Amino acid sequence: MELLSVKIKKPEEVNFILAQSHFIKTVEDVHETLVEAVPGIKFGLAFCESSGDRKIRFSGTDQEMIDLAVENAKAIGAGHSLLIFLKNAYPVNVLNRLKQVSEICRIFCASANSVEIILAKTEQGTGILGVIDGESPLGVENDDDKENRKSLLRKIGYKL
Repeated sequence: MELLSVKIKKPEEVNFILAQSHFIKTVEDVHETLVEAVPGIKFGLAFCESSGDRKIRFSGTDQEMIDLAVENAKAIGAGHSLLIFLKNAYPVNVLNRLKQVSEICRIFCASANSVEIILAKTEQGTGILGVIDGESPLGVENDDDKENRKSLLRKIGYKL
């Protein structure tokens, strides 16, 4: 077995979701779920089929995001992996809806951070072991940090 690390390539402001799914129908169901969740959403998704034709299946509403999804799916190459790139939406806007899609087995991460995917490669294929999402903490928040966090959430409309 070979262990690999693949860094997700994306612009800093783009959010990314990595999941594992199990059926070719995933592409259409996830597309429908995203457009229903956020009107006008800009996204691209790619799904790595792990049997049959073993194609990278894709869809989306924004060519740049579709291209990112396909490029990163090629680099990862793990069977049944699902990559979603969001341009004008946040994972928090769509995660609960995605969790309800019957084909989705697991969500590994949802982030705008720099992300590395840890893979295992065997004779059979490649599988996702986990992710490294962002960097390690530098300390524990103090009272000022707490107030800044609470203020930010209210400023961007996530808390009243």
